[in-house]
This record gives sequence, structure tokens and C-alpha cells, in this order.
Amino acid sequence: MSLSKPQLCCGNWNPYGSKERGDWIRIKRTCLAKWNWGSALKSLNTLKLKGSLDRSDSPLRRQKDESSKPHAMAPLRQKFHASGVLWNEVDANSENVVRKPPADPVHCNGEKIVVAVDVDEVLGSFVSSLNKFIAERYSSYHTVSEYYVYEFFRIWKCSRAEAEIRVHDFFRTQYFTSGIEPIPGSYTVLCNLSTFCDLSVVTSRQNVIKDQTCHWIEKHYPGLFKEIHFGNHFALDGNSRPKSEICRSFGAQVLIDDNPRYALECADAGIRVLLFDYRNSYPWCKDASAESHSLVTKVHNWEEVQQHMISWTVA
Repeated sequence: MSLSKPQLCCGNWNPYGSKERGDWIRIKRTCLAKWNWGSALKSLNTLKLKGSLDRSDSPLRRQKDESSKPHAMAPLRQKFHASGVLWNEVDANSENVVRKPPADPVHCNGEKIVVAVDVDEVLGSFVSSLNKFIAERYSSYHTVSEYYVYEFFRIWKCSRAEAEIRVHDFFRTQYFTSGIEPIPGSYTVLCNLSTFCDLSVVTSRQNVIKDQTCHWIEKHYPGLFKEIHFGNHFALDGNSRPKSEICRSFGAQVLIDDNPRYALECADAGIRVLLFDYRNSYPWCKDASAESHSLVTKVHNWEEVQQHMISWTVA
């Protein structure tokens, strides 16, 4: 799915707190010295790493086809800087993907975990801002705690078509373009994960809001994501794509998402899922069938996301 802006610079970091700083330093040195976890990941059908970390500070990596793509610079060595919107649409594989333009190639010896990240309620607080718009425009007042299902027409007591019109009206307001705040902890953790993960966005958002979505991501998460994929779900026009299909199209091994339906769909496709229920406050995220799936793990904040990702690579 789709609270003040985090700082833009990332230094050395400790996901477990100061009491275990020694253990974290040991893990970090191990990561830098040896990046071949092999047998430790055999039990994780979808996570396989080999090679060694790229120790350079270049934001570019060589691909198998000898092309190169930009990626986030490692936060252990370098600060991030906002750079303006650089997203360009391409349609080589699908009209619903946005990629950053390629640049000069730089050699890279290692492979990273390919991670798909949802937008609404995972990167940004979409429902909170939507509620403010609905209250002003329709004098209908709601809180996040009322959304027992992520289908707005059921909460608003209107038809599905009416709900879709209201949401598209929301897209044309400042509540959407500048009112959605990042989820606390997301930027810092994603900077940290970028040292051993290739991050891309996979959102159910509609094609009609591609530009606004890309601007928002570049503003709050500059340089972190290689690609942005749009599912175009609940759109007034155009075809939609299942998240599992999108994830498979670029080899995603992990999905971070708040929707149990998408979690089950991707888990059944062999993709490991971190089901994101921020501070245990998302009613729609409570789903026993999803949580009982062997490839689905419930998390309640971005620090827990970080801990699970690290545990999967160093176990």
C-alpha cells in the first residue's frame, strides 16, 4: 500500500542499540570482509547471495548485459544528497515502470538482495492525509483505526465507483501532493539496507499519478530506489498488474507491504514478505491466514524490518 522529514545523511549505524554495539561492529566487519553467505541462505528459497561487496563509492553498477544503472551510495561511507527528479518513463517491458536513466558503467563484483517496497502506509501515511481531505470535502470524519479493510467504499458507506471518484479528487489536492508524511524510521533504515539490498518500489498506485508519486519519492527518499513499478489497481482506466507478477518481472526476493492480500499472493509465488503493520495500528493488516504463511513475517516498524533483513543475511 499504498512524520517530519528524516535527515538526509547516514553515518555508522547500530540496529540493535548501544548495548550491542560490539556485536553490530563485528557483523558489519564480517559483511565488508566476506559477502558469500551460501549455505546460510539455502533454507531461504528466495534469498541467495554470492560474490563480494562493491567497496567503491560510485553510485553506478554494471549489469549482466553490460549496461549500467544508478543505485544508492552506501550510507556507511557516503552522505545522500537530494538531486531533483530524474525519473524517466520507459516501456521496454511495461508501461507501468519508471526507471532512473543509465550512466557510465562501473564494475561491481557482488550481488545484493532484490527488495520490493510498497508506498502507501509503508513509506508514507496515505490514509491519514486522505482522511483530512474526506473530512473537509464531504464532512465525513474517520480515523485510521476504522479501516478494518483497505477498501474505502466499505468505510465511507458509499458505492465503489463513488469511492474511486473521491480518491481521484484527492489526487488533485495538496493533501495528496504535499500532505503525505513519511513513515518514521523509513529513510534511515532504507539507507542502511541499501548497503546490501537493491531497492525498488512496487505500488498498486494508478498510472495517472506516476509523476506525483515519483516527485514525492525523490523528495523524501532521494537516490534510494532503482525503479518504480505501478500496479494501476482501482484505476478509472488502463490495465492493472498483480504485485506478484511485477515482483517476478525484476527478480524481487523480498516484498515489504502492509496488505495481507498482496502478502499472500507474493508468498504463494515464493517471495518472502515482511507484512508491515506500523505500531500494530493497521486494522486491515490483521489476517491470520497471511501471518501463518511460512514466507510471511509480521513487523511493526522499520527497525524490525532492518533486523529481519540483517538476520537473513548473517544467520
